[in-house]
Amino acid sequence: MDNKKVKIKVGLASCGIAAGGQEVYDEIDKYISKNDVDIKLEKTGCIGMCYSEPLVEIKDDSGQTMYGNLEVDDVENILNKHIQKKEPEKDKIIFSDEFGGTEKKVLKNQTRIVLENCGKINPESIDEYLAQDGYKAIEKVLKEMTHEDVIKEIKESGLRGRGGAGFPTGLKWQFARKPETDKKYVICNADEGDPGAFMDRSVLEGDPHRLLEGMLIAAYAIGADEGFIYCRAEYPLALKRLRLAISAAKEKGYLGKNILGTDFNFKINIYEGAGAFVCGEETALMASIEGKRGMPTIRPPYPANSGLWGKPTNINNVETYSNVAWIIRNGASEFTKFGTEKSKGTKVFALTGKIKRGGLVEVPMGMTLREVIFKVGGGIIDDKEVKAVQLGGPSGGCIPKNLLDTPVDYDSLTETGAIMGSGGMVVMDETTCMVDMARFFLNFTQDESCGKCTFCRIGTKRMLEILNRITQGDGKEGDIELLENLSHKIINNSLCGLGQTAPNPVLTTLKYFKEEYEDHIYNDHCSAGICKSLFQYFITDECIGCGVCKKKCPVDVISGEQKEKHVIDQANCIKCGECFNACPVDAIIKK
Repeated sequence: MDNKKVKIKVGLASCGIAAGGQEVYDEIDKYISKNDVDIKLEKTGCIGMCYSEPLVEIKDDSGQTMYGNLEVDDVENILNKHIQKKEPEKDKIIFSDEFGGTEKKVLKNQTRIVLENCGKINPESIDEYLAQDGYKAIEKVLKEMTHEDVIKEIKESGLRGRGGAGFPTGLKWQFARKPETDKKYVICNADEGDPGAFMDRSVLEGDPHRLLEGMLIAAYAIGADEGFIYCRAEYPLALKRLRLAISAAKEKGYLGKNILGTDFNFKINIYEGAGAFVCGEETALMASIEGKRGMPTIRPPYPANSGLWGKPTNINNVETYSNVAWIIRNGASEFTKFGTEKSKGTKVFALTGKIKRGGLVEVPMGMTLREVIFKVGGGIIDDKEVKAVQLGGPSGGCIPKNLLDTPVDYDSLTETGAIMGSGGMVVMDETTCMVDMARFFLNFTQDESCGKCTFCRIGTKRMLEILNRITQGDGKEGDIELLENLSHKIINNSLCGLGQTAPNPVLTTLKYFKEEYEDHIYNDHCSAGICKSLFQYFITDECIGCGVCKKKCPVDVISGEQKEKHVIDQANCIKCGECFNACPVDAIIKK
């Protein structure tokens, strides 16, 4: 039993490590050894406050105190004050039982089901997961419930697939349960490839046993004895912790043969994906596991009837499985207390873009986009105006600011032309060019197309060429109509979800920001000042001739004498913006 009075946890998910968390952890370890203090030091996952990393939590007699934005040089001072002198460093506190802290409201406005353990437990310790009622759900399932009971509970919970499509999870399991065969599979789709999305990675790094338990319950429900976690190789920390979790679960008897003394057998394999976005599509994913090229196939047959190696297969993503144990432990009725009539529970989002509190959040379905952005995300950087929100990644769409009161649920978002997606939420301010944003996402999907469908392979390329022309000042009459025409043809004639949704960013920006396209095409003007071919930097008469802009220019195209107005050589200016940012009197304008 651990009797140490002081416990320190350091956030060591990918975000924490990238921000210097490992160095902070090592410095705390040195401090403990040097001062011979009675402290238990642990690592934990991401609590969601990525904008404040590195994060250090100290738990002692006074309660829980979390420090943020720490550097190695802060460690000794904070530990001396907090532990030795009992005087916490209030300027660095972001969350505290005693002092409140600047970020207490961030967690207050969330409902954490999937993320309830992330940032709280050591993801490499099965004992800490067990202490949080871990594996209690699979015990209940094996000892008290039939296969049909489990499926009924999941159906009554209203849980829908969190990978983007939103198909009812219990119904999916029921389809996979029905076929009678000697072999069935359960697959977790952890091939998270959307730009700006890191929901699944954070769960895998912060609470891997939660996923394993969800897969165990699914396997029991449908009658499977083997599972695969398809995780991209670019997630090395997630893969490491998954492997540790699988090994520990085997040792404790939660994986393998005769689990918990029953006749239920289940093993889990990890398959590392090579980073192809199209392998997030379930038929392409299964082809990849089978050693084939990851390309989609026609459905039917659906995986529930003929999936991996032709056997009935159930596929859900990380977040979907990570809801399951909570539902079994607490009951479907508790889960349905959160959310809306047709969208139950919570949703995890990766908040990115021009947002003050970028990171990971979990909110109840039905909360509006405005509430997510301003109550949870803290609003826009520099208090600028929000312009749009991109939901669903490259497969999603852009929602304008006049629709920010749209509830976050499957049906409401679909009505706007966007989709829930897996959970990427990119917030854009007034400095964003919506034409360039559509070009960015289409460039991604065009590059990731597997090439099997002509309309996806060639159609997205033609659309990208048009968008490139428009952003370079070469747009022409009929481009908008051609983009719309190509979009609908690609949607209607593509085989898989990649092609069927690739035009969404273009269609939604045309729907809500058509005037920006017209401004680019007919006026050679980018109001956001993003498209370099459509603006120039000018030095106005307010110039005091200080020479700061001249020194900052990386290509030496600014000339002028001391205390006289300077001039920019437009022909050779690369429009990097260094002069604009450096001018102390705002004498440089962009137009």
